[in-house]
Amino acid sequence: MKPAIIVVDMLKDNFKKEANLSITSEAERIIPNIKKLLDHGRSWAWPVIFACDSFLEGDFIFQGRMKPHSIRGTKGAEVIQDLNPLATEMVLEKRRFSAFFKTDLDQTLRTLRVDTVVLAGLSTHVCVLMTAMDALSHDFHSIIIEDCCAAHEQEVHRAVLDLYRNFALYPLLRILGLEDFLKQC
Repeated sequence: MKPAIIVVDMLKDNFKKEANLSITSEAERIIPNIKKLLDHGRSWAWPVIFACDSFLEGDFIFQGRMKPHSIRGTKGAEVIQDLNPLATEMVLEKRRFSAFFKTDLDQTLRTLRVDTVVLAGLSTHVCVLMTAMDALSHDFHSIIIEDCCAAHEQEVHRAVLDLYRNFALYPLLRILGLEDFLKQC
């Protein structure tokens, strides 16, 4: 296994209570586990990529219920200070849910000879899941670290992961707890 860690949407705007994104307390809960995952990956020199929402003012995506957030060039679109990317790590701006959609992530991972993406971040049922599915579509194994991800409600998080835990594509897609994952590395 040659993994890369992809941390999805752990951005300042997602931690603002006034942003009304309904995820703040769940997101705060996973920070220590993501730090532990990053420490482990960095000690093994695994590539780390921060996939970050980076929307434009008036973006199509805001025509639904989603409130404007993570506007490109603003402080709100930056990775939270607790998870500061190292200078050698990639910060990938994404305009849509999957980190693969219209980005160079596929080519970057192939250049780094990665065969497995290890996913952490927000939101389990949208951006994390869509990145995992697109990873499979690009012929990468996907591992979602369940206690390094969060949704707006714990029930949604659990329901989505339970749905995919024994999915037909196992073991190409796996759902693992952080400690189980670290034992396997």
